[in-house]
Amino acid sequence: MTEASSVFPANITPLRGHNVVAVASGKGGVGKTWFSITLTHALTKLGRRALLFDGDLGLANVDIQLGLMPKRDLGSVVERRMSLQTAAERFEDGGFDIIAGRSGSGNLANLTVQRLNELRADLLEVARNYDAVVIDLGAGVDRTVRQLSGPAGITLVVTTDEPTSLTDAYAFIKVTHAANPNADLRVVVNMASSMREGERTYVTILKACQNFLKFSPPLAGIIRRDQKVRDAIRNQVPLLMRSPSSDAASDVRNLAAKLFAGP
Repeated sequence: MTEASSVFPANITPLRGHNVVAVASGKGGVGKTWFSITLTHALTKLGRRALLFDGDLGLANVDIQLGLMPKRDLGSVVERRMSLQTAAERFEDGGFDIIAGRSGSGNLANLTVQRLNELRADLLEVARNYDAVVIDLGAGVDRTVRQLSGPAGITLVVTTDEPTSLTDAYAFIKVTHAANPNADLRVVVNMASSMREGERTYVTILKACQNFLKFSPPLAGIIRRDQKVRDAIRNQVPLLMRSPSSDAASDVRNLAAKLFAGP
């Protein structure tokens, strides 16, 4: 069995970067960036050489959550002052690399289609140097989000049990599935009060997808609500470092371990 076939289910053709994982959400406030950071860290602890790409153009905040002051960022790449590979910086405490965004930059949020396509191609080339690349996408389904999710072999759609979050997550799945019926879309339920409640939330979005899209996105994992998460974010320290035995940390580690084994 080839590496690609071991990652993708039989009915999906890996036309994209098989080791690239996009993290998306229909709306903000669902913990997407925190999850992207923690997932990257968990993959690193599994022995994978990992890169976290802050693809939330214009509202980048990966560096803020980690308390970093990056010397290089995506803005310099867009301005063609350095290559995407050169923009990667080592986050020594976590053991993974980061390509930081530039918060509040209108130039990044309004890139042309051609420049976005070039960025996608560059990202796929950079991904060849890593075992796993995690893209923290912006919230919503706008053009830049859709373009940057293009290289992903797997797209994780993060939702909570809030009705607006479920509605917007469904909208993202609908648009993405329509554009590419072979897209490997998986659901992550975050901030669940319990595993059982997380399963109920997943069933809600699953039924909507089955009824209206004739599509059944699998459940990638459930992350339980955990006060340790807020504590880690407040202190700008990764959860797996500050509270490695917490419920949320355990849940993300379990998800990471199953991620490349197929839905």
